[in-house]
Amino acid sequence: MELRSKIEKLAAKNDFGADDREIFEEFKAALREGMIRSAEKGDDGVWRANAWVKQGILLGFRMGRLIEFSQLGETLRFFDKDTFGLRPMTVDDNVRIVMGGSSIRDGSYVAPGVVLAPPCWINVGAYVDEGTMVDSHALVGSCAQIGKRVHLSAAAQIGGVLEPVGAVPVVIEDDVLVGGNTGVYEGTIVRERAVLATGVILTRSTPVFDLPNERVIKAEGDSPLEIPAGAVVVQGSRAVSSGFGKDNGLSIYCPIIVKYRDEKTDSSTQLEDYLR
Repeated sequence: MELRSKIEKLAAKNDFGADDREIFEEFKAALREGMIRSAEKGDDGVWRANAWVKQGILLGFRMGRLIEFSQLGETLRFFDKDTFGLRPMTVDDNVRIVMGGSSIRDGSYVAPGVVLAPPCWINVGAYVDEGTMVDSHALVGSCAQIGKRVHLSAAAQIGGVLEPVGAVPVVIEDDVLVGGNTGVYEGTIVRERAVLATGVILTRSTPVFDLPNERVIKAEGDSPLEIPAGAVVVQGSRAVSSGFGKDNGLSIYCPIIVKYRDEKTDSSTQLEDYLR
């Protein structure tokens, strides 16, 4: 790909001119239009990072200069790199942005049919696919990959993974429900149709206890933590088995898969189409 070659050559430079900025703007437009992504799912079902895309995003931070974006006088002021302002949007994008302070950073893809409830934030390199709802106070971190018809409930935090460039970002596949105050971080992959109940926290170091299959799911080697398709994950705890913790009856948080999706789960998690 010609654009990839241009970005890789540009990343080796330290001084940038007008022609270099044109290349970066071409790159950013390709991100915005969903033509390139920071990670993609292969035919084998494995998610892999596109390191050159993440390298291009980091290049934008190096290339940019700090400017003022403020428009509302002296009390409400914003200062950021001129390479990453807000994403240009029009009504023709068919993205519903409810009034109240949501922001989409340039260099992110937001598909037609997405609904953004205020205030929410979508960061650079993120990919948000068709029919997804991003609810109030929800975060879509840098390079996060969000599938179709996902519901990110109020205050859900989908972490960003920009560095290292070879690391797979957080992935939320199609038809996943992410409950309120839930956090998914450190490259965790949540497979299609999974349900994360309110308050579930998932990180690379989090073991997940799968009750129906009597197993413990962990990140292994370079592979991230993966929540299986259709899993219903809730908050849980496990007793400390020795020492001071045992003596004092302490327990440690752990996420638990209590079942896999069925018709009852589908009916209770169905998005209200009339809100769209």
